[in-house]
Amino acid sequence: MTFGFAPASAAASTSAASANRLLEPAEWAAAGIPLLRNPREVVSGLHARHHPQPATAVIAVLDPDERLRASASFVRRTAPADGWMFRNVLLAQLRRIIPHDLRRRTPVRTAVLLYCREGDARWTEEDGAWMWGLRDACTLHGLRCGAYITLTRDGWQVLGEGRGGRRPHSASAPEPFATSEAPPPLPRTGGAASEMLRRAAAAR
Repeated sequence: MTFGFAPASAAASTSAASANRLLEPAEWAAAGIPLLRNPREVVSGLHARHHPQPATAVIAVLDPDERLRASASFVRRTAPADGWMFRNVLLAQLRRIIPHDLRRRTPVRTAVLLYCREGDARWTEEDGAWMWGLRDACTLHGLRCGAYITLTRDGWQVLGEGRGGRRPHSASAPEPFATSEAPPPLPRTGGAASEMLRRAAAAR
């Protein structure tokens, strides 16, 4: 029986990837991430809502009809890119904006991440760390892991899918709001709610 050794450079690269907890593009593409039906609408809507600048991440939760349920934006701290750290930040944001779905047999809602950064649209190790963090945060919150989207000066890009566009980009002004939102909950019936509805109808 013979044993082979990976070249030193390859071994160092593997060790660094493991330490930083990141996903390579091929791993991400093989993970079965659900495709967005209309990625440009999602990107334009999140850009109009949060107007992210470089180093800003936007985490959004979509329902099965791809309507926005909740979203939050935050600025990435200046620290080495690490998937574990990104996972913790994303999980904290998800816990803040929407209840978990851990009691469901199958996840219904999907989380997507839009990250605005410097540079071009090519994959970076920072992107790989965000991918790892998004996948792990979704697992811990009972959500489906959705698309990871970068926003750069070149435009937007859904990594692992090859879909993208020139607008919006990291320096563009917000476009008219486009992301579909779930309708607000219906008012309760009976008691004070019925009285409020009756008065509103009478005032018309």
